[in-house]
Amino acid sequence: MGLNVFSSWQAWAVLSAIFAALTAIFAKIGVEDINPDLATFIRTIIVLMSFALILFATGQFRAPESISSKTWVFLVLSGLATGASWLCYFRALKLGPATLVAPIDKLSVVLVAIFGALFLGERPSASNWLGIALIAAGAVLIVVKK
Repeated sequence: MGLNVFSSWQAWAVLSAIFAALTAIFAKIGVEDINPDLATFIRTIIVLMSFALILFATGQFRAPESISSKTWVFLVLSGLATGASWLCYFRALKLGPATLVAPIDKLSVVLVAIFGALFLGERPSASNWLGIALIAAGAVLIVVKK
């Protein structure tokens, strides 16, 4: 196994899920006594500083002019969507319990499958669609009050 596990998209996806879970817990505690927009701003500064350090430390920083205009457009759109997602997420955490906010947020998995099929031409198998439907059903079951 060794370090080869970090060459696997699956390993990175699991780490992403772990860090996303920690994000929800840390953010819920962090927004208790602060405006959620200010909390999002502080979080964004931390992310920006962290990635700047990583890029410079690993020599991966590239001059902006070497990046294509198509890449810029889609990274700007992605950044705007990320910012909107974070604003909404922190506001939801400020107003509701993390155990209910996170499952609704994870409906993004269902939306990614739908958008991927519509816009990227991805074709999940029937069993993949079943899993996607189960994720949607699970999120609904978690948040529906009896």
